[in-house]
Amino acid sequence: MLMFALRRILVSIPVLIGITMILFIMLNVVPGDPVALMMKEHASPDVIARVRAQMHLDDPMIVRYFRFLANALQGDLGNSIKLNRPVTDLLLKAFPNTLMLAVCAALVSWVIGIPAGVLSAVRRDSLIDRFFMGFSLLGVSMPVFWSALLLQYIFAMQLRLLPVSGFYGWKYMILPAIVLGWSSAGVIARLTRSSLLEVMRHDYIRTARAKGLRETGVITRHALKNALIPVVTIMAIQVAGLLSGAVITESIFSIPGVGRITVNAISSRDMPLLQGAVLFATVLVILGNLVADILYSVLDPRIRAQMKKDA
Repeated sequence: MLMFALRRILVSIPVLIGITMILFIMLNVVPGDPVALMMKEHASPDVIARVRAQMHLDDPMIVRYFRFLANALQGDLGNSIKLNRPVTDLLLKAFPNTLMLAVCAALVSWVIGIPAGVLSAVRRDSLIDRFFMGFSLLGVSMPVFWSALLLQYIFAMQLRLLPVSGFYGWKYMILPAIVLGWSSAGVIARLTRSSLLEVMRHDYIRTARAKGLRETGVITRHALKNALIPVVTIMAIQVAGLLSGAVITESIFSIPGVGRITVNAISSRDMPLLQGAVLFATVLVILGNLVADILYSVLDPRIRAQMKKDA
């Protein structure tokens, strides 16, 4: 298991370097001068030129890239141009808020998605199946900003049960968690249903039924465990995406997380902050895929045996 994890980490290093290279090039060829934007219109060209020299923005792009890469390996993502604070500190301060939102949204999606998918598969083509699949399709199809505004209007403005926005307690996390969890739950429910239907056609399921096992035991002890293997991939990727910052949701509900930092960095052309936020998100996605691969071995003994064979 350890060797497998080390190999996956080594494979991820070239991917991470390639992403940082593409990101750095794209952000540095965008028109505009971030220093001029930071200094506003009152600064003279001489002052702007002096600040650019102090920030090494006049160096060749290849030199700036390797400087950025070397500093990033040491945990230094530079200083925010607008806020004049270390990017690493800003991200670490915002990450707990994003983590809380991601955990709540993931719990909502799992609690709704997996049972809905199982019930839909067991009651295939029934009214329950149509209801859950229609509900999941609505969650997948509806844009996040629209569902967020709709829930704000219903539960905050009309019923006055929950706050509209802000981040001052657990009540402020309910609506954003439902908004994010609904769309994720739709994907999980549909994938759980299709995967469970495929697994229930296998011979070992018929054998378990022939032995006299109850249908509940057949599904929970035999079918569901193997059916969850592809679902785990989606769940890990979704969690990694949520941890990297739910940009739209954090902006609508005024949550000071990584996603809102990214939006502010884009609007103010704060390139160091934007680079750090995107790199932070990339690392989380790679870690999410690594966790999914490790969970495969827990769910499927055949994968665990293959890992030992490869080692």
